[in-house]
Amino acid sequence: MNPNSKRREDYHKRHSSLNLQRNMALAEPAKAFKGSAFARICGIVAVLCVSFGLAWVAHMYFALHSAIDGEGGNYATSARIANRQPISVLILGVDQGLEGRHDKGNSDTLILATANPAKNKSTMTSIPRDTLANILGDPGNKYNMFRVNSAYGVGGSSASMRTVSALIGVPIHYYVEVNMKALKSLVDAVGGVDVKVPFKFSYDWCDFHKGKQHLNGRHAVAYVRMRHDDPRGDYGRQMRQRQVITAVVHKAISVDSITNYRKLVKIFSKYVKTNLTFNDMLALALTYRGCSQNIASGYIQGHDAWINGASIQVASTKELQKASDKIRTNLDLDKKVLDNDETKLNKLNEQNNNIKWKDPSPFTNYQIYPSVVTDESNDNSSGTGTSGTNSAGQ
Repeated sequence: MNPNSKRREDYHKRHSSLNLQRNMALAEPAKAFKGSAFARICGIVAVLCVSFGLAWVAHMYFALHSAIDGEGGNYATSARIANRQPISVLILGVDQGLEGRHDKGNSDTLILATANPAKNKSTMTSIPRDTLANILGDPGNKYNMFRVNSAYGVGGSSASMRTVSALIGVPIHYYVEVNMKALKSLVDAVGGVDVKVPFKFSYDWCDFHKGKQHLNGRHAVAYVRMRHDDPRGDYGRQMRQRQVITAVVHKAISVDSITNYRKLVKIFSKYVKTNLTFNDMLALALTYRGCSQNIASGYIQGHDAWINGASIQVASTKELQKASDKIRTNLDLDKKVLDNDETKLNKLNEQNNNIKWKDPSPFTNYQIYPSVVTDESNDNSSGTGTSGTNSAGQ
């Protein structure tokens, strides 16, 4: 017998047995194979989902980083926010670009917000734009009593922060400056907002009915800008502004709006300026979130006055002190008696011009006294301003 044929026969036997074993494996009950394969497939899908999810989150993180802080910006978290301390933020709604304006404009909206994570409480205090205040930030620190919203036109956000800080005697840590032209896009980016409309009205071809109403961007702009048909005038408008801002904040930090982050990034980078870094905002969203569920809203009530031919709101010392006490309390600061340019003017007018705050008639005899002098060396949180020459009503 050919020895090679024996080797071939042994080879076929061995490989036939191997093929049979493989075929039997394939012919085993489907249940045993299916369970193992399904588990492997689920594992692969899970790994892919996690990988894609991490990549997406990382992309979103760095996209937001770039939009908010810019290339080479300051990415660090502020010590105050990192340590979960109470903070104050001045929200400025700038009117540039609206109603045909192309200049720097004034701050159409001024809201001082505070957040205390230990108390899980926030405050939002509207400051009427026509409130009489010493405008800080002029070159040479001139004594300039005029409408508080003009501070932005004088020195931007920095001057607004100094002016408001001195007016109510509280420290202001951060600012968020929003071009009001962005409001439409911001509201649309978060899918619209729900507000409780106080009364029926129409403005700028938009209709509003009393009660809960969902607003898109265009309607939100009309809703916050209407003033003359509001029985409360500018105070009613301030209330509606706080409504929309609160609703936008709630929607922006919700999971639902994450899918729209590209729109938010684009709008934020174009229309929003702030001294908060991205890490600051991230920390606020994570550790100050509870504050957004307990917001105490309010405003500084002014008294109508005509000063040097200008219509101005003059806040009484009692009203300024009330706002100061509320804000300082939420910042965990001791209450402090206000002694600034505004309170000194009030005292002089009460003494010399018999000003009566309970008289509803507009003041026509309220005067700006150039002799009011304050000490520049005092900290802004004490509510003091600067000295110089009087230019009120100019």
